[in-house]
Amino acid sequence: MAAKDVSFCSFNLLNLQLPGKSVYTDKDGWSGEVYDRKIDFTAGMLARMDADLFGFQELWAPKALEEAIDRAGMAESHLLLAPPDHSGNRITCAAAIRRDLLVNEPEWIVDFPSEMVLHSTGDDPQQPEISVNLERFSRPVLRLQLRPSPDTPIIEAFVCHFKSKRPAEIYREKWYDRDTHGAHRTALGYALSTIRRTAEAAALRVLITDIAKKTETPVVLIGDMNDDKDSNTLNILSEQPRFLTALSTGGGDNALYAAQTLQEYRSVRDVYYTHIYQDQHGSLDHILVSEQFYDNSRRRLWRFDGLQVANDHLNWDDHKDSGTNDHGIILAHFKWQPARQGLV
Repeated sequence: MAAKDVSFCSFNLLNLQLPGKSVYTDKDGWSGEVYDRKIDFTAGMLARMDADLFGFQELWAPKALEEAIDRAGMAESHLLLAPPDHSGNRITCAAAIRRDLLVNEPEWIVDFPSEMVLHSTGDDPQQPEISVNLERFSRPVLRLQLRPSPDTPIIEAFVCHFKSKRPAEIYREKWYDRDTHGAHRTALGYALSTIRRTAEAAALRVLITDIAKKTETPVVLIGDMNDDKDSNTLNILSEQPRFLTALSTGGGDNALYAAQTLQEYRSVRDVYYTHIYQDQHGSLDHILVSEQFYDNSRRRLWRFDGLQVANDHLNWDDHKDSGTNDHGIILAHFKWQPARQGLV
């Protein structure tokens, strides 16, 4: 790959924890045998993808990911980015980046930005007032900067992991009454999960807008958004840009483009899926890029060069036996090819 080209990978680690350490309410966590299989699988996929920037979700123990990186033969080429104060008692986002690409220190963003206000009296007199009081991300968002070459701009990158689609367990709440709420716990739980995920997407969109709007700063967002490409969650993040026809040029100043859609425009058939639930194939994991990576943008710097999805392991529900994870792993390549003259 040429020095100015760049690749991104999203990788859900399925609760990568040291053996015998707690995972959520499972006090025993992974056995030594299962842990070894997980490290083998993770290392194999890291070596196979060989991305410039990996964005990880569901990391408990940075030492476990260090072991996988070392087993993949990438300890010298890639630097692990994990929260410096992470104690292994919760999941976090992390990254691995080629050592010569990192610019400045990474940060993990916990709090929503101050501009994030979800309070409205409604658009017409029939609508009651609404207010959402969330102030923090469920899992801190990782923000970092990378530069593929001294001759390219700095890329702003984010790694995120939003609230799952699984319904919130409202039976744990003080207000929950079995006789009153028991029959409705699934619907109410799904609603709460959706509200939380929607708020997180909006908060991250505010952060990205502050960087991307009225600038030419390249932005990439990598993560497990726990929602499909055409969901409201992704619509908020992407701002639903228009994908232009072959001979058209333009590009959205504040938009993000899904690598999945960029690949679909080149494919005869869409076979993209990163998760299977009750026999339904969905895409929960995404790589979104700004117009600097969009082929038809007048401000293009990199052109899309293809996307791969490793998802065969999802067809067998044997993750403990095989050491596999329960999400597909996605890799997107971009080649340096500016649309404007004078940039080479």
